[in-house]
Amino acid sequence: MSRERGYNPQQPSSTFDNKDFEVLRASQIPATLVETPAMRFDSAEDASVFFARELDYIKSQTYDMLYPEFTALKLFPQSSEVDIGAETVTFYGYDKTGMAMVIQNYAMDLPRVDIKGKPTTVPVKSIGASYGYSVQEMRASRMAGKSLDVRKGEAARYVSDRKINEIAWSGDEETGLIGVLTPTNDIPLFTLPTNAAGVSTKFVDKTPQECLRDVRDIVAYTATLTKSVEQPDTLALPTDAFLYLSNTPRSDTSDLSILNWILANVARLKEIVEAPELNADSYVTPYPGVGIAFMFKKDIMKFSIENPLPFYQHPIQPKGLEFEVPCEARTAGAIIYYPLSMLIIPGV
Repeated sequence: MSRERGYNPQQPSSTFDNKDFEVLRASQIPATLVETPAMRFDSAEDASVFFARELDYIKSQTYDMLYPEFTALKLFPQSSEVDIGAETVTFYGYDKTGMAMVIQNYAMDLPRVDIKGKPTTVPVKSIGASYGYSVQEMRASRMAGKSLDVRKGEAARYVSDRKINEIAWSGDEETGLIGVLTPTNDIPLFTLPTNAAGVSTKFVDKTPQECLRDVRDIVAYTATLTKSVEQPDTLALPTDAFLYLSNTPRSDTSDLSILNWILANVARLKEIVEAPELNADSYVTPYPGVGIAFMFKKDIMKFSIENPLPFYQHPIQPKGLEFEVPCEARTAGAIIYYPLSMLIIPGV
């Protein structure tokens, strides 16, 4: 009999993961399933092929899932250059020393310049989750002519990405992982002025002119602080501030939104985006009760979210009357090479 027997022709995957197949074939579960007359498998190997393909499809679908609300995985530069076996990551920040001088002909005592490097070491940690299917779930899916439920795999991917997103934003105090909002990461803070009434610093309580003034001052602050060496180009806002700027005309006689008006009138700023993680009630914010704006240079040379092992699903493991799929990811959080290329603005 061909291995195609019992396989759903509508199933998008026509191959299977050999590792999963070998685990299935070596276990007693396929033989148990074959004993059920309605299962319509000629042998345990046929059952192993079928469920290996099912799992292969689920794993493929899980990798395809995207969750745009995890904005750190979408907005920030991503890197996986660190080896997955590394327990720590060390990077160096360099500074130049010395100066040039006007010299005489045949001078021998040329001024010396050098560079000084300061190492920073951060840990790499694993993130784990798992999902599985019982023998009865396998029977039920086969008898109903349906595939195994993909949502279990999606749930494992979701919780893994959610944790990486949380660490990218606010770090993890217990493990020492750093996020872009971690208070000890040397990113400077900017204090917003209040509105004309003197009662609020929030964009939603300000006029278009006041919002434009604030964004100009935010950009100018980094320019002054770094003598224009650092030029951030992206401003992330909490949802209420972003919607206010996006949906409010700059004046009663204009159909141009405040957001587009700001982008047209603030040099160096290329993009204003929404980040729900910056909301006052966000689950990741280290500033509870306060909306935050975060300005940064979208450049992997300035910072990156280092994930040596993005979401990975190991071969299935038999456990009693079920199969479990262990899932793993490894992350070092935010690796920030140039903290002054960023700015945190509480109270927006």
